Amino acid sequence: MEKHKRRLITSALPYVNNIPHLGNLIQVLSADVFARFCRIRGYETLYVCGTDEYGTATETRALQEGITPQELCDHYNAIHTEIYDWFTIAFDRFGRTSTPRQTEIVQDIFSKADAAGYIVEREIDQLFCHSCDRFLADRFVNGICPHCGYEDARGDQCEHCGKLLDPTELSHPKCGVCGSEPELRSTKHLYLDLPGVLPLLESWIDKASVEGFWARNAVQMTKSWIRDGLKERCITRDLKWGIPVPKEGYEGKVFYVWFDAPIGYISISANHTDDWESWWKNPDEVELFQFIGKDNIPFHTVIFPSSLLASGDNWTLLHHMSSTEYLNYENGKFSKSKGIGVFGTDARDTGIPADVWRFYIYYNRPEKADAQFTWADFQEKVNGELIGNLGNLVNRTISFINRFYDSSVPEGAADAEFLSEVKEREAEVTLHLERAELRDGLRKIFALSSFGNRTFQAGEPWKSRKEQPEAAAGLIRSLAYLIRDLGIMIEPYLPGTSRRILGFFGINEIAWDQLGIFTGLDSVGKAEILFDKLEDETIAVLRDKFSGTQDDRKLEAAKDSKEMEMEMEESIIVQPQEVSAGIRFNETADLRAARITAVERHPEADKLYIETLDVGESEPRTIVSGLVPFYSEDELLGRTIILVYNLKPAKLRGVKSNGMLLAASRNGADGGKEEVEVLFADWAEPGQRISVGDLEIPAEDRKRITVDTFFSIPLSVSDHEVKVDNLSLSAAGKSIRTARISHGDVG
Repeated sequence: MEKHKRRLITSALPYVNNIPHLGNLIQVLSADVFARFCRIRGYETLYVCGTDEYGTATETRALQEGITPQELCDHYNAIHTEIYDWFTIAFDRFGRTSTPRQTEIVQDIFSKADAAGYIVEREIDQLFCHSCDRFLADRFVNGICPHCGYEDARGDQCEHCGKLLDPTELSHPKCGVCGSEPELRSTKHLYLDLPGVLPLLESWIDKASVEGFWARNAVQMTKSWIRDGLKERCITRDLKWGIPVPKEGYEGKVFYVWFDAPIGYISISANHTDDWESWWKNPDEVELFQFIGKDNIPFHTVIFPSSLLASGDNWTLLHHMSSTEYLNYENGKFSKSKGIGVFGTDARDTGIPADVWRFYIYYNRPEKADAQFTWADFQEKVNGELIGNLGNLVNRTISFINRFYDSSVPEGAADAEFLSEVKEREAEVTLHLERAELRDGLRKIFALSSFGNRTFQAGEPWKSRKEQPEAAAGLIRSLAYLIRDLGIMIEPYLPGTSRRILGFFGINEIAWDQLGIFTGLDSVGKAEILFDKLEDETIAVLRDKFSGTQDDRKLEAAKDSKEMEMEMEESIIVQPQEVSAGIRFNETADLRAARITAVERHPEADKLYIETLDVGESEPRTIVSGLVPFYSEDELLGRTIILVYNLKPAKLRGVKSNGMLLAASRNGADGGKEEVEVLFADWAEPGQRISVGDLEIPAEDRKRITVDTFFSIPLSVSDHEVKVDNLSLSAAGKSIRTARISHGDVG
């Protein structure tokens, strides 16, 4: 094989303070498939991951449990390691972020970015506790929720009604550590100047997103962030558990976890090899592949690369981003905080082999849309595909060779048409895996197995071995080589199953370039059943066992035991059921019709307009949008658009933007220029509120939200209709529709 670039692979660092569920495991498992493929394909490969350990959540959890943050991290890091070992994930290094090397590298990147002028200082108001002598992070404040009156709401979100909060909104706020009443004080924090880094970032993104064939959702979300204007991002926090800020006047402050966490990929590599810079500072010879969930996209395509670019060093930046949608659980959502779903320890304790879980997660991987884990589908896919397809082909062929050819692979002329079809399909699998299209790759492998089963059935070797013995021998020989190839191709996905299949032929070492080479097989071992069928009774027991939450299960297990009294003494909070995305959007985002009364070019930005809006109030509003490449001033003037009315104001290149207009977007044909279409509602009166399906518009004004909060609930266009969670948006009883873009994202 010709010389290729080395491949550096990361999966999203799992947060340390809980046990990962199947939805979390998708990323480490996905990167594992790709890393295994790269190794047997012949690439020099480094796959790193580790626990993300600093931050408010860790410090809060440690205080609640009466232990140090380090003790908490040590405990959960061991649990994570055990789970990933059981799932046979082949990291080159599984590390952690609470290491001296992490501190060294984070502080170095910060200091270089600061020296280059990309770090700015800002003053904000924050609650301060006299007793603890510290400013309080959001989660260290408790009080009365202004929305529902819940008396123990947390400073970032009310656990009772689910509303997002600012600590200063709470009535009668109390320090979550000592219970004292804090006061509001001014404090200084440091911000990464994303608008300043933007020219470097855009130049890199324009090239990397195309050459690295980023996932569609990664491209769309990144472009939405940039199109609507980046703003300075706070990178410091008032905490004790974190990396100290090496700057005078910032003693006692640490770096915000989302500044330091992605740098963990680098420090974990540095703890693995002293030659780490040959991986991370070598873009000419190394390609970086990152596997994450869609909620982490902006941090990997904007925040992390901006931090590296700001330092001025020659970093290996993202080449390919494989970002998945959400895996939901039985028509609800997996939730670590609420203990809902099947967790890594649960999967292990079912007695179902790791390869069976790996198969279903990959077969059902949410690559382009949200996917559901249901016990019924799990049973159907395992019994139908893993057992009825692959397991059946292997068992019937090996058994036939055992019985009728004395376990020797028969000599015979292979069917040239059959072998040609096999090679063509194998090339398709290779292409999918090269592009990290893991679900499509696995499904093509199983389609090839199904092709083998059909060929076996059509050839009727139980008859032809007597009537046409040469044809029967050729068929069985061809199927033996197909099974050998399937054993190689499933190694990245199902390593244990691969070893068993290849073990029938006495094969211990494999390489991807052995595919399609039909020589070298002489005999087979005794056939064995690869998988046990999942019976209805087993699935019914598991469905019942893993209903409710982890806390529910703990209580059930503790009944009639001496542990019950101890369990009841713990402060177990019963979490409310998660509402649907449509309801959350309706309660969170305040969308209103707004008429554009003036349009002018931004004096400091070539791609930005400044629009003046009539929103049915006494004073007009001003917003900034990145529509210059897509619309002229005349095409916008006088039109009625959809405004995110309750978006927190943000300064974009010096101009305050009081909201954001909505537009649909999609990639151009054949990878061409992005298409953008503003959502117009010219029939609506300025200020008229936008409806979500048949949901009632909240009577009270919704609180101000950040752009991150808004984008956490995706809008889309389907058949020209604008929807959220399959609920159509409408103004004055008329659906909001696009004219040109039939399918796409909205932001």
